[in-house]
Amino acid sequence: MTRKILIVDDEAGIRAALSQLLEYEGYTVRQASNAVDALGEYAKFSPDLVFMDVKMAGIDGLEALKRLREQDPRAIVVMISGHGTIQTAVESTQLGAYDFLEKPLDTDRILVTLRNALQHLDLRDENLSLKAQVQSRFEIVGGSYAIRALTDRIEKVAATPARVLITGENGTGKELVARAIHTQSPRAKKPLVEVNCAAIPSELIESELFGHMKGSFTGAVSDRAGKFEQADGGTIFLDEIGDMSQSAQAKVLRVLQDGVVTRIGGSKSTAVDVRVLAATNKKLEEEIAAGRFREDLYYRLNVVPLTVPPLRERREDIPSLISYFVGQLSAHEGVTPRAFDQDAIDALTRMEWPGNVRELRNTVERLLILAAGTRVTAQDVERLVGRAASEPSAIGALASIRTFEGFKDAAERAFLLAKLREFDWNVSETARALDMPRSNLYKKIERYALVREA
Repeated sequence: MTRKILIVDDEAGIRAALSQLLEYEGYTVRQASNAVDALGEYAKFSPDLVFMDVKMAGIDGLEALKRLREQDPRAIVVMISGHGTIQTAVESTQLGAYDFLEKPLDTDRILVTLRNALQHLDLRDENLSLKAQVQSRFEIVGGSYAIRALTDRIEKVAATPARVLITGENGTGKELVARAIHTQSPRAKKPLVEVNCAAIPSELIESELFGHMKGSFTGAVSDRAGKFEQADGGTIFLDEIGDMSQSAQAKVLRVLQDGVVTRIGGSKSTAVDVRVLAATNKKLEEEIAAGRFREDLYYRLNVVPLTVPPLRERREDIPSLISYFVGQLSAHEGVTPRAFDQDAIDALTRMEWPGNVRELRNTVERLLILAAGTRVTAQDVERLVGRAASEPSAIGALASIRTFEGFKDAAERAFLLAKLREFDWNVSETARALDMPRSNLYKKIERYALVREA
């Protein structure tokens, strides 16, 4: 793409010489002889950079710079002057000029300044693009009642400093909720620091959260700030909080109570201003009863509870999610986009999705890559997804049953079938997970005529 340059100077010779140089270098150039024309030309031409003379009849260059920056705060303007002073250069910079050049203009200096300014523009555009990609990647998609209720609560709680405990099954999007809360909060311009408590070994979690001093343990070769210090002024997201060790839980509780952290091996406490968001797929009440999670920490974290609904409870969002993932995968992963036939969408909508949104995304990617034709069909879904796509949803099937005994049998059958699939039809592992004698499970498989799908 050819870059566009606007030259503003009341001397025709300067405009002509500068235009000749820039056009020779491959730029598209337009000229204006005064500030009024320049402002109008800028609106029509949308240049990438403006060279503007300081001394002009009528509105001078500094006033024109001020008005231009009001018109477009992102405008990149290089001021030029034959009567350059330090005061003028400083004033230009204060008004938002990118650089200041003195006449007579030096060709090499012009080209170096232009190259640096356009590199700055490229970096700025790339940064905006990356931010847009990140925001779109973590967008909460769906218009179901469950999602609308969730986003409404996110909007309400985001504006407050309240701690939030986000619960939900694996793959439902708890991280998206945490990011949405931070993005809509007054702390949005400060860091969001994410910590996966399940991914960090228990012996390292305290160092990761609270930092350490040099020599405090083997491998501590220098002082290091922990995640709480890194998040000062912003938000810390403690994902899988239910997997945190007891000693780390006690220290997190102290941070929540006193607002201070002490690095491992240190004696000095550091005050931190951090909003805490936590998430878990475990039932913390059961973890408390088993002695694995501190009850006092639970009540500190659970000021506002948010539950992310599983995909099976918002099936009406599946078509929107499919469309969203097709766009994301084709734009950012290089996957060839394909349209989904309605019968393919219907088949995907009827599935149970134990892996929730994460599983759906992976399935859409697989179908885009491996589908035989230019469109994804129901036959592709049946062939590539690996389980029957035509089965009715459990909720829909159970709701249609007329007797209570029939409901109990259908519910037990659906539950056992789901568990057998979860353990890849390993009867021993399934029986062990259900705390059921293996012989009893075999009897139920025979009773309900449960058969592994091809």
